[in-house]
Amino acid sequence: MPPGAIYVVVALLAAIENVFPPIPADTAVAIGAFVSGTGRVSTLGIFLVTWVANVSSAAGMYVLARRVGKPFLASRLGRRLVKPATLARLERLYRSYGSFGIFLSRFVPGARAIVPPFAGVAGLSAARALIPMAAASAIWYGTLTFLVARYVTEIHQIARVMDGLSTGGLVAAGAFVAIVVVLFVWKRRGPA
Repeated sequence: MPPGAIYVVVALLAAIENVFPPIPADTAVAIGAFVSGTGRVSTLGIFLVTWVANVSSAAGMYVLARRVGKPFLASRLGRRLVKPATLARLERLYRSYGSFGIFLSRFVPGARAIVPPFAGVAGLSAARALIPMAAASAIWYGTLTFLVARYVTEIHQIARVMDGLSTGGLVAAGAFVAIVVVLFVWKRRGPA
């Protein structure tokens, strides 16, 4: 893929995660970071498109839920999806733990996608909801991007170490089997 297409695909997958949680942004980011480690795209560029796309879609879900979330959840379908007691409990949790809870939950893949809409439904202010989302996403995607990009450059060294471990492990396993066989045979013969 040309570099521009790589940025677009990574950005789209990072944004889609907040709308459709089964699409994992982490995988796309790791692949983009892997490619950036080869020099085809910028590591900082991969981080920035991921972060901006993910936070933008999270903010969009927050705003949408803040505007239409309560009426939707009060509808018949909404009550079937989220029980009123569950919604009340979530609102209490958001009010109690607020920004700190949002910050921590953004580190949990899967849960990360449900944080923005429920923060919107709970009526948290944009600052209380979006700042911790953006900060947590910066830490998460920054760490993931830069670690993967860093270790791509060392992949050949890691492969050599793994080859050495495989050879050493094979020799050790062979020696262990030989010792077990000798002990078994010696034990079966009995003391002589």
